[in-house]
Amino acid sequence: MTRQKIEIKKIDNITARQVTFSKRRRGLFKKAQELSTLCDAQLALIVFSSTGKLYEYSSSSMQQVIKRHSLQSDHYPEKSRQPSFDELQKKRHALLTREIAEKTMEIRHLKGEKLENLSLEELKRLEKMIETGLERVIETKDNKFIHEIDSLKRKGVLLSEENKHLQQQMAGTSGVVPIIDVEILEQGESCESITAISNPEDLDSSDTTLKLGLPFPESS
Repeated sequence: MTRQKIEIKKIDNITARQVTFSKRRRGLFKKAQELSTLCDAQLALIVFSSTGKLYEYSSSSMQQVIKRHSLQSDHYPEKSRQPSFDELQKKRHALLTREIAEKTMEIRHLKGEKLENLSLEELKRLEKMIETGLERVIETKDNKFIHEIDSLKRKGVLLSEENKHLQQQMAGTSGVVPIIDVEILEQGESCESITAISNPEDLDSSDTTLKLGLPFPESS
């Protein structure tokens, strides 16, 4: 038969409450003694019953343990209690504000501002930092230039190959090839007709150019 779990709440029956208190008190003192023996710890327990009766246990001297506790609390008053949420937020806000102010001043120093209050050693460190940063900037810039030049060279090669390919296509294509008298067009004269060669096999020696010019005036 399994033991039934006892609900943790105040026992209404006075007699049952006193019996439970007596049993639990003896068990608590026994556990405290075991903890002190196993871990070499100093323990002090003070228990008041509901009737006001005092029960206590101490691994050594009760007065010595209480005195030690008082001294510990006096030396570390902040550790005797946990800081509240508002206190933690205020500390965090103050820390972030200080960090922002420090970083802002560092940026101003790098820009050459507010240098009057810096010592000679601080100015030397700042100079070294700026020189190192400048070397890295120049190196990165040179690498960017080399990368851009290589990219443009590759594009030039691709365009050259594409141009050769287009020229080969044009050279191997048969079709209408118009022949235009450039001198007449440059003089601004209008064209009457453009005779194109539609088939190169039908070319005749007497008809190899375009006939351009103004129309002949009609005879009256």
